[in-house]
Amino acid sequence: MKQSSVFKYVKRFIPFIIILFSIPAFSSPNSFTEAKVLSKNQVYKDQNKQGEGTLYCGCQWEWSGKSGGQVDLASCGYQVRKQQTRAQRIEWEHIVPAWVFGHQRQCWQKGGRKNCVSTDPVFGMMEADLHNLAPSIGEVNGDRSNYRFGQLGNDVAYPYGMCRSRVDFVQRVFEPRNEVKGQVARVYFYMHDRYNLSMSRQQQQLLMAWDEKYPPSQWEMQRDERIAKVMGHHNPFVTGEKKWRLNHKNTGEGLRVSQPSSSTYSHNQQRVTNRPESYEIKGNINSKKYHFSHCSGFKTTADKNAKMFATEAEAKAAGFILAGNCKPR
Repeated sequence: MKQSSVFKYVKRFIPFIIILFSIPAFSSPNSFTEAKVLSKNQVYKDQNKQGEGTLYCGCQWEWSGKSGGQVDLASCGYQVRKQQTRAQRIEWEHIVPAWVFGHQRQCWQKGGRKNCVSTDPVFGMMEADLHNLAPSIGEVNGDRSNYRFGQLGNDVAYPYGMCRSRVDFVQRVFEPRNEVKGQVARVYFYMHDRYNLSMSRQQQQLLMAWDEKYPPSQWEMQRDERIAKVMGHHNPFVTGEKKWRLNHKNTGEGLRVSQPSSSTYSHNQQRVTNRPESYEIKGNINSKKYHFSHCSGFKTTADKNAKMFATEAEAKAAGFILAGNCKPR
């Protein structure tokens, strides 16, 4: 082939080569451990001494290890409530707790979080979703536990000094500081929509109010851009592509993403059924009574005695009956 012909041949394919190498290489994390490292290196890499700070208290920190950090408590006027050691370290908070999305999976009923990690790829995706992770002071992360978000009364004290997040341990309610209320709301919407999770009517109404009152900040939008470069998709409730309305119909987009086969997952992978109800139901395995999320029994039933259901039909099929002091809304 003549040199001029070779040149024409190569020139013809240069645009395709450029396109090929310009396609972003997404690398979603395969585990919670990997997600923490990616969150540090790709999302929060330069945020430890500027911007939002730790999620619930706004503290600065020094990075240490692969994904950890040492909190500068004085930077936000933080006062240790009880756990000095845990208060000084950075932990990665699941804004939608693993307990919340785990209890809507069969794997949790058969062995808790450990079983879900080893047998359920959908749980693995949810646990490692960077949109749901943020750095938090370890003590606050522990106190928040799996409590629902709520608006607490003026009689509830702020237990962490100048930190404006607080918790009601009796009612099992956590109120984040105003600066991140909109952010946590949009993360809740994202996780429930993407993975087809059920959410109580009361929680929906509260988060919708926060979403409206506290629109995305510049950092929240930048955070979303950074995460999208890793995960391959944005949080549409941050970008404005979606808006949560009461009794929102979930897309379940995350459940349609194919996962690589792995020997760590069960061959009998679980399906998530469509849950049109806007509430969760908690059954007490000792009394065989079930409670709606707005009833007192829902809050007082200990996790170790609880069995979660998406519908009344599921609860009744399992042999549970409605508690006498709990009525549908």
